[in-house]
Amino acid sequence: MLMDTDCYSTYRNHAICIYTLQTRQHECCTKRESGLPSPLFLVHGDELLLQTREGDVVRFNVETQEKVVLVERKKFEMYQASKYEVSPDMRHVLLAYNVAPVYQHSYNAHYIICSLDTPETWNLSPPEVRNVPLQYAGWGPHGQQLIFIFENNIYYRATVESRSIRLVSSGKERVIFNGLSDWLYEEEIFQTHIAHWWSPDGARLAYTTIDDTLVPKMEIPTFTGSPYPIGIEYHYPKAGEDNPMIQLFVVNLNGPLHTMEMRRPENQRIGEYYITMVKWATNTKLAVNWLNRAQNISVLTLCEATTGVCTKKHEDESEGWLHRQNEAPLFSKDGHKFFFTRAIPQGGRGKFFHISMLSTPPNASSDNLQSLTSGDWDVTEILAYDEGSQLIYFLSTEDDPKRRHLYSADTVGPFNRRCISCDFIGCGYVSGSFGHDMQYFLLNCKGPGVPTVSVYSTRDRKKLVDLETNEDLNITFNSMQMPKVEYKEISIEDYTLMMQIMKPAGFQDTAHYPLLLLVDGTPGGQMVTERFQVDWATVLVSSFGVIAIRFDGRGSGFQGTNFLHKVKRKLGVFEESDQMEALNVISKEPYVDKTRIGAYGKVYGGYLTSRLLNAEDSLLKCGAALSPITDFELYASAFSERYLGSPKTDSNAYRLANLTHYASLLEDKRYLIIHPTADEKVHFQHTARFINQLINEKANYSLQIYPDEGHFLHKVAAKQHLSQSLVNFFEECFRLPEKHVPSTAPLLSLSSLSVHRKTIHHNVCTLSTSVRTARTDRWHLIVFD
Repeated sequence: MLMDTDCYSTYRNHAICIYTLQTRQHECCTKRESGLPSPLFLVHGDELLLQTREGDVVRFNVETQEKVVLVERKKFEMYQASKYEVSPDMRHVLLAYNVAPVYQHSYNAHYIICSLDTPETWNLSPPEVRNVPLQYAGWGPHGQQLIFIFENNIYYRATVESRSIRLVSSGKERVIFNGLSDWLYEEEIFQTHIAHWWSPDGARLAYTTIDDTLVPKMEIPTFTGSPYPIGIEYHYPKAGEDNPMIQLFVVNLNGPLHTMEMRRPENQRIGEYYITMVKWATNTKLAVNWLNRAQNISVLTLCEATTGVCTKKHEDESEGWLHRQNEAPLFSKDGHKFFFTRAIPQGGRGKFFHISMLSTPPNASSDNLQSLTSGDWDVTEILAYDEGSQLIYFLSTEDDPKRRHLYSADTVGPFNRRCISCDFIGCGYVSGSFGHDMQYFLLNCKGPGVPTVSVYSTRDRKKLVDLETNEDLNITFNSMQMPKVEYKEISIEDYTLMMQIMKPAGFQDTAHYPLLLLVDGTPGGQMVTERFQVDWATVLVSSFGVIAIRFDGRGSGFQGTNFLHKVKRKLGVFEESDQMEALNVISKEPYVDKTRIGAYGKVYGGYLTSRLLNAEDSLLKCGAALSPITDFELYASAFSERYLGSPKTDSNAYRLANLTHYASLLEDKRYLIIHPTADEKVHFQHTARFINQLINEKANYSLQIYPDEGHFLHKVAAKQHLSQSLVNFFEECFRLPEKHVPSTAPLLSLSSLSVHRKTIHHNVCTLSTSVRTARTDRWHLIVFD
């Protein structure tokens, strides 16, 4: 997986990318977080690979803190490369240039291989044609082996200078995908565009073949660039429509090519299925998770690569839906033990996600399943297993649902656990990764303060070196009147839930402030965390004296499955009620002006914002919705069916969730709909149909479009315009006609900070170094004139 150099190329003085071999994941300045496995190279036990602020890729010695430059900054400038990956033997670098995004994670690019020892270079192209963009290119786990994908076919090279071998030839543009996700798998299942996996020894490659032949097509018109609009077609399965068909193959790369299909165990209850996870356990065995289309039954199997036989290891079932199905297990070196998270009953609140250890004792006829953690909190990620100490390392919400801390637990009784990061001052939300030999771990402190990245000794947990402290950003923030973040408890049913409140720096109890509700509400999601973030809403709070709140109601994550599954077949009902309750509670505070309350959300949050604005006894004066879902029958099959069932059998659930029922109460409200016309995730069709209903109801609305922009805005001008538009809309909504904003208003604003524009952008990019997020578009919402 290639690393982004976007921050380096755009914000040259503030970039750092860090890699770890054990997890094969990177912490980098990516602006479009891929969430993919990627080859961090821990060169030796005490060395790691990183990209410096100056833009050089270096080998960094943790003990001596010495740096050896591998790839100079000028090489990136020479080829205008925006992504890179160093080969496992550290002798070559793969550079990507002319990168053109496709969907959220996928992109096409040209590639060149540069020797790190000589001036030699090699353009990477298939044998049939030269100098063409590829859909993917990346190194294997050893030496110089690599694969690339062109026209949905996979090509293999054993070394940089060896000839390319086509491993599979069945690819068909936009129809049959080999080693890559189609739209549905990229967005909803794998949540990455990569759908191939190397065996640890590099001798085999597992890959999926996804066939969209039967999936209905969606056409996205493009209005600019030619006299007549051009339609771009792709296969998009809406609720109840035919889904893509998927198969899993393993190809042997040593000797004559031999390909074997992995066959799932016969199970009449599964029927039509998704493959949600693939992970190699050993050089010849791989774990595969199969999930039925209804997403309430899954089977975890261990497949033998040489025969294609898959043996069931664990089966799971839910009365609601099965959550977090794409998480890969962690294996011991011999493959006899593997650790995975599953929802386990913990009393009255239902199930919480905890670590289970599945072990196969020698000569035993059955597996042994043990739970290593328990309690009314969730394990959010398993990071590493130390074979020597028999400790498992993981992140969890045990301290508080809005926090993430690093823990370790014994894998032998009595399964004691200990928090490693709980005593780290100013660090309530962390992520981490461990080196291959477990000597060191990388800790990313993501909040509540300005993020930092440090290396610690695993043995004594002492900090060895700070890789990023974001000093410039700290100075900038300390010089501004930034919002104050507070938390308030709200009781709903038997749950005590937390509301996050952002108040202006100059907050006074005797003043009256407008209120902005920031809404997400996606089932299993979480808005209220201690993670550091700055976006357009921060500017609104600081510049215009607005109070902004976030609240996670029923259906959100990390409160147990009973709380999560409340929304099953009732999307919008409980979420609307709980957000209204949050508004009722906060509006009773004497400092809140009840006549100036607004809400904002995107996608599912846009759906909820629209419902809240139209609700009876709504407190909202205005609302803005970005790419709102308005009809779940028009939305992706995997998403809609997970929560509402199939429209063929649960049509009433879809009818009740449809926004057209909520269009009649907008006559006296300010309602802004924002929608890119080329949105490939939430089609403009959602907004078009809903506007028809708004017109019939004589409702008040405004529409703002971004021509030919997709769901994730790529043009800088469009991102800036969106940020400014949202600030302008709510500033206008909250303005008091008879009063002016006091001259003593907080100083952070879109206009007054133009002098700081470079500083802010540079430092925000540095933050994205430290903060790995599936929603990195937040960083792009920080825009200053």
